[in-house]
Amino acid sequence: VQLQASGGGLVQAGGSLRLSCAASGSIFSGAVMGWSRQAPGKQRELVAHITSGGFTNYADFVKGRFIISRDNAKNTVYLQMNNLKPEDTAVYYCWINTYWGQGTLVTVSS
Repeated sequence: VQLQASGGGLVQAGGSLRLSCAASGSIFSGAVMGWSRQAPGKQRELVAHITSGGFTNYADFVKGRFIISRDNAKNTVYLQMNNLKPEDTAVYYCWINTYWGQGTLVTVSS
């Protein structure tokens, strides 16, 4: 399984970004997909995940600001990030089961 993440970049506080992650290979149709992030000097933390049936779960620090979604036909998971804050600056990683993408950097300036 390979995952290719895209959509990161530099944005001002209060702005928005949309991350995408396409998975290829032998993927179980019922796999959970999600996003985690790692800020400099900090441990990796879960941001959100979504089941094949659309059930979602968010970390408290992104609730009301981020939206996770997926397109099962395309094996793609998305993360819409709104009202971004400087503390959201991190490398964002997508994952499916135990497989991880390469990460995409999100930088939020104040």
